[in-house]
Amino acid sequence: MEWDHLFADLEGQLAAEWEAERAALDAESERLRISKLTLRDRLRAVADERTRMVLEPADGERWECTVHTIGADWIGVVLTSDPRLRILPVAAISAIGVDHGALLSSLGTDAASSAPTMRERMTLGFVLRDLARRRTPVTVARRGTDPQHGTIDRAGVDHLDLAVHDEVRRARSVRGFRMIPFDSLVWIRVESGETAAS
Repeated sequence: MEWDHLFADLEGQLAAEWEAERAALDAESERLRISKLTLRDRLRAVADERTRMVLEPADGERWECTVHTIGADWIGVVLTSDPRLRILPVAAISAIGVDHGALLSSLGTDAASSAPTMRERMTLGFVLRDLARRRTPVTVARRGTDPQHGTIDRAGVDHLDLAVHDEVRRARSVRGFRMIPFDSLVWIRVESGETAAS
């Protein structure tokens, strides 16, 4: 009888140790998985759910918005107060406020589980070149300056050329030209027309 109690006690101890070891391995595995997630991966999950969020771009504004689309290095959002698409480089986002459920849900994404769509492979330069090709009026916000209205004439690998003008572009209405590095961009608001990201 005493041997039965001894072996039952040993079995219980061994099972508890195995359970604790398995729980520790599961926790470490989860920490490792989360360590591989990028902000873009989590934004992709938020975009899939069309979650409302408070986005804080690098210029200090605060927008209540939803993610409309996501690219390789940018996101497109629509504000609840403004239906025009705003394109932001991911690097120009200073913070994102979501409810706790959305925050936890965005951790559930598996970065390696699905290949990116064609749209998700589009770079910021690709989208800006499309806006230039379509001659779409835009408003461009840069760090430390007031937004400027104009038309993108061309976009290189790391900068764009903006013709600054009000309303419709005509030769006499252009007030100047700016070469703007992508690193200084905070957001681009598409004033009209369709874009590659639509």
